[in-house]
Amino acid sequence: MSKSNIEEINRNIYDFKNKDEYDYKIKKGLTREIIEEISKQKGDPDWMREFRLKALETYNKLELPTWGPDISELNMDEIATYVRPKTNISSSWDDVPDDIKDTFDRLGIPEAEKTSLAGVGAQYDSEVVYHSMKEELIKQGVVYTDMETAVREYPDLVKDHFMKCVPVADHKFAALHGAVWSGGSFVYVPKEVKVDIPLQSYFRLNSPESGQFEHTLIIVDEGASLHFIEGCSAPKYNKVNLHAGCVELFVKDNAYLRYSTIENWSKNMLNLNTKKAIVGKNAQMDWVSGSFGSKISMLYPMSILNGEGAKTEYTGISFAGAGQNLDNGFKVVHNKANTSSVVNAKSISKNGGKCTYRSLVRIGENAKNSKSSVSCESLMLDDFSISDTIPVNDVRNDDVEISHEAKIGKISDKTIFYLMSRGISEEDAKAMIVRGFAYPISKELPVEYAVEMNNLINMELEGSIG
Repeated sequence: MSKSNIEEINRNIYDFKNKDEYDYKIKKGLTREIIEEISKQKGDPDWMREFRLKALETYNKLELPTWGPDISELNMDEIATYVRPKTNISSSWDDVPDDIKDTFDRLGIPEAEKTSLAGVGAQYDSEVVYHSMKEELIKQGVVYTDMETAVREYPDLVKDHFMKCVPVADHKFAALHGAVWSGGSFVYVPKEVKVDIPLQSYFRLNSPESGQFEHTLIIVDEGASLHFIEGCSAPKYNKVNLHAGCVELFVKDNAYLRYSTIENWSKNMLNLNTKKAIVGKNAQMDWVSGSFGSKISMLYPMSILNGEGAKTEYTGISFAGAGQNLDNGFKVVHNKANTSSVVNAKSISKNGGKCTYRSLVRIGENAKNSKSSVSCESLMLDDFSISDTIPVNDVRNDDVEISHEAKIGKISDKTIFYLMSRGISEEDAKAMIVRGFAYPISKELPVEYAVEMNNLINMELEGSIG
């Protein structure tokens, strides 16, 4: 097999691991006693403790999904749902323990904070270990903190929104999340406040045979705007790890939110995350997503357009290699008139990897004069990888414009020949084509994160194209 010339990229930037040392690790399994112990360890108020227990009841009643990838290897009796690192939350990197600080140093988080971010939260296993925000945002009334602090200090705001966008009964793993959630980010942007520099949270799972269940809750009030970035990674182990986080986004009337994600979970990870947004009148919700890791992924961000004139755009890419089954997509529900959605999804599969784009566009009876455009493109780098597109368009009135376009193909021999005729090697020509295919996604990210995404693509291509 030919090998690309992209050998300067070091996989160890993501696959390194620290010793499995922790202050507390709950016993494996999922019982009422375990949920009560998590609640005790977290210092939950009574209402949250009861919420967790009811979520566990719902989890036990719901069945595993049967329509997507096979996740029967997941055994909750072998997963520890709460791991507390040997540190408390800090607003100074100097106070973070050296091994944890070194982890985030190697991932470039402190440097990114200095150059391109207005605030940062860093979670290690089940707890946020570092959190800070620029003073000028604090003066504007912006709230950016960890979820546990939000539960204590903003109880009414949290109660009004917590798992109201993603109901516990939505599916089995939403219920699991409701029972065992820990860590995550809370953001509130007041009316008319424009946050010009992005906020970021980074989630790092280190402990083997464990799960990460962070909860992200963002409220962008009327006329406000925000760009929020989420990064995820974990080292590789021989046994299954689980990620079942939850993202709830509330974009009020005339507000704007962009939510960007670069996911590079290890390839023993089951990524069963849930992300939803409720979008108000004349508001806009944009999603940018890069999915590179995990053994199995089932992730379908969703926008619910509840206000007249609401808009949403989704731009995403998945990259599946050997042993990976990435079942990703997007869902949008048009509930009011004059709403619009634009979806641009891409996937790349190699070495037998499988990418599936699964989508839902629902335009309701009251959503007159609504528009939706979906484009799905898949690129396969060999003859034995798999790419599928499974769209559902549910249109319930006649006054709409809707289109869906899907393309699946291999790298063009003519394009390769043209590049080689200009003195470029075959390996480099193929790498250029793949990066060009991904460019519409990377150009939507801030420069530092576009570079990270391109580095991930380079790592995936190394030694595998040709």
